[in-house]
Amino acid sequence: MRDAVPLSQALIRCRSVTPADDGALSIVEAALKPLGFVCHRLRFQAEGTDAVENLYARLGSAPPNFCFAGHTDVVPPGDESLWRTPPFEGRVEKGVLAGRGAADMKTAVAAFVAAAADYVKSGAPKGSISLLITGDEEGIAVNGTKAVLAWMRENGERIDHCLVGEPTAAARAGDTLKIGRRGSMTFHFTARGVQGHTAYPHRAVNPVPVLAKLVSLLQEPLDKGTAHFEPSTLVFTTFDVGNPANNVSPSTARATANIRFNDAHTVESLTARMRKAADEAVGNSGVIIDFETQVSGVSFLTEPGTYTALLSETVTAVTGAPPQFSTTGGTSDARFIKDHCPVAELGLSGATMHKTDESVPVTEVERLAEIYRAILQRYFESPP
Repeated sequence: MRDAVPLSQALIRCRSVTPADDGALSIVEAALKPLGFVCHRLRFQAEGTDAVENLYARLGSAPPNFCFAGHTDVVPPGDESLWRTPPFEGRVEKGVLAGRGAADMKTAVAAFVAAAADYVKSGAPKGSISLLITGDEEGIAVNGTKAVLAWMRENGERIDHCLVGEPTAAARAGDTLKIGRRGSMTFHFTARGVQGHTAYPHRAVNPVPVLAKLVSLLQEPLDKGTAHFEPSTLVFTTFDVGNPANNVSPSTARATANIRFNDAHTVESLTARMRKAADEAVGNSGVIIDFETQVSGVSFLTEPGTYTALLSETVTAVTGAPPQFSTTGGTSDARFIKDHCPVAELGLSGATMHKTDESVPVTEVERLAEIYRAILQRYFESPP
């Protein structure tokens, strides 16, 4: 559907770096209203955060409600002089659309709007089509999808199934369908001892060897993977002492580790595992290790069933090849939606997302719109 490309260009031309909107949601709203969508502009601002604009739009009032979720906010472009074409120009050259958001994921939003517009030409759906579009996916994710879902619950808005347009493809649109995501936790360890002179180590309690022991203990694999997930990973990202003197053993050492975990773990079980490892590292050294945790999301899985089968069969009919089911990658707003309904993710290739010269072939945008259009057709013919 060629309408998806000019709409993608219009969205890319909005400098909507989180939390700025710069008119992006107004473009989506202007495209939906003539189709009969009732649009709600939702502005949320938790204490101590920047305000974020969101959009919830719905066509129809009857169930089932098929929702497309996505975001129009993007990451910063970095040094714009390094881009071959300006990052917010949305230029098409030699069949390639370039700009910040071309892969992640203004094109997917445009593709779904174009697909919905084409679908409703033949009449209203036997149910409802909705879109949940946020401006906070690339940010702290407090004032976006999570807040919109709370508003929906308070206002009696129910979603029956959801498709998120995150870039999931390995090479071509439709080759990969994400049916789950790993969870993400960050642990900030602080080891405290007693500062002392290096010539008299017996008068000090050096936290560095103890913290190093903890790092070593946590190199053991967390698991071997599960039925639908690859093995969990634990990666240390910092080890800091901040000691400028070479004749002083420090009183404090710090380290940070990020864990991407599958459905073999919970936040509680991983926290207990970190505590056990810290206690083992400390032993009778006299060092104290404490840690703080940050939870970005928990692991989840949409079990293969009627909904995933509908998506897979539709993609196969359009592309000629079945999609690979996947649970790889980082987190997405699907982690919030999974508490409300079955959710899956299907979008373009993410090979250039967040990079300089982010870009996608125009044919891929059109292909994605065709897939979305076919999904709407099949969904309302035979809801899962």
